Amino acid sequence: SRAASPPSPLWALPEELLLLICSYLDAQALGRLAQVCRRLRFLSSRDLLWRPIARGCLNSGFTQLGTDLAAGIPVKERVKVSQNWRHGRCRREMVLKWKCKQVVSFSSFLMPWMELDGEYLYLSQAENIQAYHLCAEGTGLQCHPQAIFSGHQEDVCRFVLANSHIVSGGGDGIIVLHKIHGSYSVKFSAHEQEVNCVDFQGGLIVSGSRDRTAKVWSLSAGRVGQCLHTVQTEDRVWSIAISPLLSSFVTGTACCGHTSPLRIWDLESGQLLTCLGTDFHRGAGVLDVFYETPSLLLSCGYDTYIRYWDIRTSTRKCVQEWEEPHDNALYCIRSDKNHMIASGSSYYGVVRLWDKRQTRCLQSFHLSSPASSPVYCLRFSTTHLYAALASALHVLDFTAS
Repeated sequence: SRAASPPSPLWALPEELLLLICSYLDAQALGRLAQVCRRLRFLSSRDLLWRPIARGCLNSGFTQLGTDLAAGIPVKERVKVSQNWRHGRCRREMVLKWKCKQVVSFSSFLMPWMELDGEYLYLSQAENIQAYHLCAEGTGLQCHPQAIFSGHQEDVCRFVLANSHIVSGGGDGIIVLHKIHGSYSVKFSAHEQEVNCVDFQGGLIVSGSRDRTAKVWSLSAGRVGQCLHTVQTEDRVWSIAISPLLSSFVTGTACCGHTSPLRIWDLESGQLLTCLGTDFHRGAGVLDVFYETPSLLLSCGYDTYIRYWDIRTSTRKCVQEWEEPHDNALYCIRSDKNHMIASGSSYYGVVRLWDKRQTRCLQSFHLSSPASSPVYCLRFSTTHLYAALASALHVLDFTAS
């Protein structure tokens, strides 16, 4: 009789069935499967299989809603780099150093600010904003800036990059608007004292100042630089952010009075909508705020806490909070809009990574020693973290083994 033919191997199945079977595997199993043969190696590297795994990882480029913020980078590679973020494996480097006086308080000048946009890093240094091209490997910067944006007579306090424009506020009380790819720029007098913070979305600018006001400005044709609303905050405004829905904005103030330092205002009318929190002590100023979604935002400041607010559930109490373990003020905060938070503290250039699913700090990096300097601003991609201190720019490269 005719001998029976040997059964076909599993990997001879149609691709659709193999993908369905592989979708039940975890990262370790997929890695082992890739060692079987070339076909399974190719199949097990498909983004379709790694995307559910990546959504549970730190800083893998996916938001809570599943939006991919790093399209073009293989998801499997992002999952591998994510493990370096979790375990603190990175290469540290000081990529830029500038001369300045030592800064001892938040009200002092010479506080660098940054924005990261694709292949460029925008960095404020004194009264200018400089655009540096990132090196091919993503670690260092080109030696000289490719563009310089000027217009302030005193130091830039903060700036924001949006819609191919840079909007900056300075110690001279002026707001300057630059078009990145072009010569167009405009500036106008905004506040009686320094403009501590600005945000720009949907053709509107919001600004906050030491003069205890927040203002809404128009950028529509024929009304550029026209003040639409002046909000009397009765306190110095340290931070400000427009909601992604473009319906409101939040201010973070110095908390020198009896009102909450976190307040949300209607963008169209300038009227107060709500106050966040009820248990802030005097002096618990909010130095940075960050919207993840229209209803979720993060705040940090002098009282050493990171607070996570969900305005759908409660405005009286945050839904989560994390305390800086060394009781230092937190100057800046950023999120991957999913599980990871990065914060910069006021002493010794300490950058911390947090996992929202845990109560304690995940990793810490000390970037200035023995001289102490705050981390005034930090930004990160899926592979690198940039931290601006009083005298230098540091980068952490998480692609290093």
